[in-house]
Amino acid sequence: MPYPLQQQWLFPPFLQASGLACINKTPKKLNFNPSKTSPILLFLFPLSSSSSRILILNSSSSNFPPPILEDNSADSPLLELDLQLQDSQNSSVPDSDDLNLLIRNLLKDSKTEERGFECYQKATRNPDFVPQRSTLHHLIRYSMRLNNWNLVWSISEDFRKFNVYPDASNCSRLVSSCIRNRRFKLANNLLQILQSEKEVAGVSFNSAMKAYNKLHMYSSAVNVFEIMKSSSIKLDAESYSHAMEAYLKMGKNETVVSLFKEFESSEIEQTSFCTQIYRVLCESLGRLGKPFEALDFFREMTKKGFPQDPSFYSSLISSFVSIQEVKTAEELLQEAEAKKMLRDPSVFLKLVLMYIEQPDSMEKTLDIVSSMKKMNLRVSDCIFCAIVNGFSKKRGPNSAIKVYQDLVSEGHEPGQVTYASILNIYCRIGLYEKAEGVFSEMDKKGFDKCVVAYSSMIAMYGKTNRIRDAMRLVAKMKEKGVEPNVWIYNSLLDMHGKVLNLRQVEKIWKEMKRRKVMPDKVSYTSVISAYSKAREFETCIKYYNEYRLNGGGIDRAMGGIMVGVYSKMSRVDEVVKLLQDMKMEGTKLDARLYRSSLHALRDAGVQIQGKWLEESFGP
Repeated sequence: MPYPLQQQWLFPPFLQASGLACINKTPKKLNFNPSKTSPILLFLFPLSSSSSRILILNSSSSNFPPPILEDNSADSPLLELDLQLQDSQNSSVPDSDDLNLLIRNLLKDSKTEERGFECYQKATRNPDFVPQRSTLHHLIRYSMRLNNWNLVWSISEDFRKFNVYPDASNCSRLVSSCIRNRRFKLANNLLQILQSEKEVAGVSFNSAMKAYNKLHMYSSAVNVFEIMKSSSIKLDAESYSHAMEAYLKMGKNETVVSLFKEFESSEIEQTSFCTQIYRVLCESLGRLGKPFEALDFFREMTKKGFPQDPSFYSSLISSFVSIQEVKTAEELLQEAEAKKMLRDPSVFLKLVLMYIEQPDSMEKTLDIVSSMKKMNLRVSDCIFCAIVNGFSKKRGPNSAIKVYQDLVSEGHEPGQVTYASILNIYCRIGLYEKAEGVFSEMDKKGFDKCVVAYSSMIAMYGKTNRIRDAMRLVAKMKEKGVEPNVWIYNSLLDMHGKVLNLRQVEKIWKEMKRRKVMPDKVSYTSVISAYSKAREFETCIKYYNEYRLNGGGIDRAMGGIMVGVYSKMSRVDEVVKLLQDMKMEGTKLDARLYRSSLHALRDAGVQIQGKWLEESFGP
């Protein structure tokens, strides 16, 4: 054996293949006897660990693989050799390929990857060293795993320094990762470095546009596209696809159409991204009020053999609904239903709303429900509620109740909004037991925080003089964390005002102010009416003046109450001023208010004002 050693020899497979080995110096004396005809290259990289050094042996004539000598002694002396150290004429600095292989092998193992990076840093000081593409791939993976963006910046600068670039897929992932992690300055620097490398520039810039669009940073995506054009980077279908999508989201639909014409006139290869291009074009044309043009392009795309997807039908049907083109929308609906290409619930809602606005088309809303059932689509709460409210508006509350019951019997489940709507209908027509049943059902299904439902129930209790039930329900909703709104407070003010419980009225009013619920016209009318019935006219005037200072207008209800208040206080001038304000605001007097005002002026003996009233408000 040419190298008698006192240690056991180990031969990892990758070192057998490459002729590289790492040797840790032991405290025992090792005698190397290289022959003059078998030069051995000794090369050492200082690493982060102070107890180990790498010794690379490369023998061109020996039949034995280079050894790995292991030393577990922590206090052994260290062999320090400089990167450029040569052992007479028989030693030389390892070539760039060997260094790249060593660095890659170290970076493959999580236990040695840090040493591998330090080896890379040391190697870059060697003027003859050039990193290989595969080495850069390992370095990128290492830095990304650490989320060390300063390290990524440093490695990316080496791309330009050594004129060696990662492949397209790695560049694409690197750029998108930077943007996804909001390292925009780093991403811009990478794009600047890569824009001169034609092999990877197009893919990297496309990846950047896609990443910016995902973050809704559409103007940034557009800027990347403009840089591509100004830098003469080759544009492809993906480039136009991402740029058109960005302009669409920015609302620049005319620019989308212009870009499509530019793309169509070019000789760019048609790829799968053309489907996305046509989808964006159709949506832009629909927003521009040109659905028929959008439909023509859709048919053109189909003839070219590009695949369809449900988004086309959603966009087209929505466009025709927006211009109330019922026939074409129905034809597209049938076509999409046959192809099973309509899955967007919002489209069905738009169709339902369109039929509600059309005369004698209410039954067609039920056809939409049938279509959704055939496609195994759940009727959403919004659609259910729109149908119930539509029938209530066009056919009356009883028709709405029947439709609601029919849909429930067919297995369609109402949600919170639908429950609140049907509850309100029951309350309006006096079906109080039905209303309480629906409210109880809502509570069981977990819809126990619907302020609209609470408002309807409290108003119902007020109409039926069930004040205690109303107050208990208010306490219950507060326990559940539901804040009363102005409608609920108005119902409470009205019911307590009717029974002249002024103490409770004042308490509710103070609670409104404390909870920062702004009183509206109904609130002030209820309070002023209550104090008027209690003949506390000065308090009425106080609340009225507050109402007017807050910009409140005078309707017939408020005017009638205040005419009575001023008349009973013999404040004729205030009555005249009130009537003048009503005329200026365009409020017309009904017969009852007209008569009461006229009697108030005549009783006060002011004939001129009475005549003015007859001329201004008389029939």
